[in-house]
Parts: sequence; structure tokens; C-alpha cells
Amino acid sequence: MKNKTLATYLSLLLGTWGAHRFYLKGLADKWGWLHILASSIGLYGMRRMVVLGQDDRFAWALMPLFGASLAVACLSSIVFGLMDKTKWNANYNPAAASDAAAGDSSGLGIFAVIVALLIGATALMSVIAFTGQRYFESVLKTV
Repeated sequence: MKNKTLATYLSLLLGTWGAHRFYLKGLADKWGWLHILASSIGLYGMRRMVVLGQDDRFAWALMPLFGASLAVACLSSIVFGLMDKTKWNANYNPAAASDAAAGDSSGLGIFAVIVALLIGATALMSVIAFTGQRYFESVLKTV
């Protein structure tokens, strides 16, 4: 049985690496592997910026992928944490009763939703501000 609170925390803590997708759908899940790819490319961009400096345009193009992956993982955590018990069990525990305990919400799950809101909103706004800043800097350099 797939536990809703565990999936919420996996998404919050290891969601950028697709852990929640692998827990819910197995290792054959393509979107889980895409999380790993996007996060790795974003981290590679961060590493390039540290090594080559802030003038490396390729690094600036790659880094938002990590922030976007983090925002998507936090959104998944929010969706899992707030999902209705019967819908959770219908989607992830089809053999169980619609009111099975694995779909229950707990205080720990709601805490994870609150933390995901804080982290996800910060990550999303950072990606938007960062991308906009770099875009306008590049436009001003060409003018």
C-alpha cells in the first residue's frame, strides 16, 4: 500500500531526484528519470558557474533547470498532501478499500505541505527573477 504521507515527504525531500515518482510508479517511470536529468543538468550549470565564473552564459542557461525541478517537486508534495483519501486510494491503492488508512492525512503531512509551499514559492520566484535578470542583461549588452 502506498502511503500518502510518505509520498508527500519523498516529494518534498527527494523530489528533485524523482524519488516520489519511483515510489508511486516504479523504476520504469519516465518522468522520474526526467527529474534526475533536469536536476543533474541544473547542478552541472551551478558547478560551471563556480569554476568558470559568473560570465559563463551556458551555466546561466542550465541553472534554472534545478530551480524548476525543485518547484515541480514541491508542487507534487502539495498535491499529494492535500489529495482526498478516496482519490488517493483509487489512484495509488486500487486493490484497497476507498477509506483505507494509507490515504489518511496526518499532521506530519500537513506540515510537509506548509514547508513545500514555502520552498516551492521561493524556488519558483527565484527562477523567474533569475531568468528575467539574465534575459534583460543580455538584451542590454546587445543594444
